[in-house]
Amino acid sequence: MTHLTPARRRLALFALALGGFGIGCTEFASMGLLPQIAQNLMPDIFGASPETGIARAGWLVSAYAVGVVVGAPLISFLAAKSSRTVMLLVMASILLAGNLASALVPTFGSLLVVRFLAGLPHGAYFGLASLVAATVMGPGNQAKGVALALSGLTVANVVGVPVMTAIGQSYGWRMAYGAVAVIFAVTVVGLWLTVPRQEPMLGASRRGELRAFSRPQVWIVMAVAAVGFGGFFAIYTYLSQMGRELAGLPAGAIPWLLAVVGVGMTIGNVIGGVSADRSARRTMAVGFPALAVALLLMGALGGSPVGIFVAGFLMSLVNSYIMPSIQSWLITAAGPAELMGASLNHAAFNVANSLGALLGGAVISAGFGYRSPAVVACVLAVAGALLAFLGVQRQKADRRRRLASGHPVTSSQTAV
Repeated sequence: MTHLTPARRRLALFALALGGFGIGCTEFASMGLLPQIAQNLMPDIFGASPETGIARAGWLVSAYAVGVVVGAPLISFLAAKSSRTVMLLVMASILLAGNLASALVPTFGSLLVVRFLAGLPHGAYFGLASLVAATVMGPGNQAKGVALALSGLTVANVVGVPVMTAIGQSYGWRMAYGAVAVIFAVTVVGLWLTVPRQEPMLGASRRGELRAFSRPQVWIVMAVAAVGFGGFFAIYTYLSQMGRELAGLPAGAIPWLLAVVGVGMTIGNVIGGVSADRSARRTMAVGFPALAVALLLMGALGGSPVGIFVAGFLMSLVNSYIMPSIQSWLITAAGPAELMGASLNHAAFNVANSLGALLGGAVISAGFGYRSPAVVACVLAVAGALLAFLGVQRQKADRRRRLASGHPVTSSQTAV
């Protein structure tokens, strides 16, 4: 990579994080705008039953998540022999087009399709941004590079999501998507001007990227992320409604609730990046049990105006604390196919997004009330913790077998 001055390095990292900020806005702001979208595009269903209308609008969250799941491995495969920086520009441009289209489509069905398409570049962007950020920051900073790429997403939940929610409440949900399109326009310009071009990785191949799927450890880590983080989304998808229906918050307080959750995400991400570089295993051992408790607290305290703020902060802090460990583990487990590994984390994360949104919406639609997603969430977090434990034990066993047979131990056998 071209030698960077400190100023250009900071600007390059900012441009990379800005793309993550835009993704955070488009992904999570949708959750805060579900009532407006349901009322505008499905007036008959919403009029007959607001709960059913909001749960149906939750399909938009799942459609975006499915787009991420499909797009992450597909685009990583196609991008294997391309310049990472060129592909970043392509991904940011597609995100720009997807959000502009989201602001313009006329029906719920067409919006559902566009949200799926808008999700396609999500995982690949974060995977590429994580690897490029780690290169810009220098050797020994893999987890910190991951955290930097994710920092835009977490900051989006402090500033972007509350602002987009307020814009949606005041000027209509279409304006919110239009504002996100502007963010991606700035991102494209910033990436073009500040991030130095990287040539395709020497020896990289599409076949090599596909070999990630032949590694059992990759599937285990993806399962940990898909199940373990599903609990967070079972609550977060419907947090706006929980604030209104359970805690009795006025509409004007919802952006503040989302901002507090975003602060928790940001702090957790920073602490988690440092902790993961020291010991990803220890980070997960502390993080998953704490996440299960925090999710239960949301059910217990969600009926209090103060309690929902406290529980939301703790829930988001612990969830984001674990995330850099999972992505760092997955990149290492993928071996030479590090782009696929970096992207698959976001595919798994959005399986969690879709799973949590569907299960949370299912128990609400079944009449169990807005506290019920907390129980679903806790079960998912505990299941994620068990999968992580089994994954670490399998890794230890593989390492012992290789040492006993005289084979060298690769980095994928010492990922955590």
